Amino acid sequence: MKFGIRELIFLLVLLAMPISSYWFVFKPQNTEISQAKGEIEHKERLLQKLKTATSQATDLERANSKIAEKIRLIEERLPNDKEVDVILKRIAELAQKQDLVITKVKAKPALKSSRFMEKPLEMTIEGNFDNFYTFMLDVEKLERITRIPTLTLERSTNNDGSMGAKFTLSIYFEPSSQMAEVRP
Repeated sequence: MKFGIRELIFLLVLLAMPISSYWFVFKPQNTEISQAKGEIEHKERLLQKLKTATSQATDLERANSKIAEKIRLIEERLPNDKEVDVILKRIAELAQKQDLVITKVKAKPALKSSRFMEKPLEMTIEGNFDNFYTFMLDVEKLERITRIPTLTLERSTNNDGSMGAKFTLSIYFEPSSQMAEVRP
């Protein structure tokens, strides 16, 4: 076999084919493939973060619904401003049931808290201490939210168990829309 220029050119063309195909075809494709793999990994990380955020969102939704239910239960215990008189009547009935005499009831101006109003009532009650204690337990069991910030007890001078009590009974209520706008 004779090795001439023709064979040498054929050999160079034969060697140039894989080199040129690597350089013009495979190398750009490998670059595109590595870029696509990088994008896929980036999107998978984003999907994982989204999955974590979504699971937290459902947990937050569940927690928000529990909080909303608790708020609803508390708001059910708050009368509106028209029902405060009903609660005062209920307290008077509880005192009468325990043979206590309400000698004084003085309404103070309503106080506004962040969302609710508080109506303080100064009351003076006289009667038997055991009955007063039972009365206080009954007030505590009321379905509405009340509190007694001040309480002063005075024992009767004739040791028969009678006493006098002066206290402030605060009744919490939801203001009507007009009252909420008027009060600061």
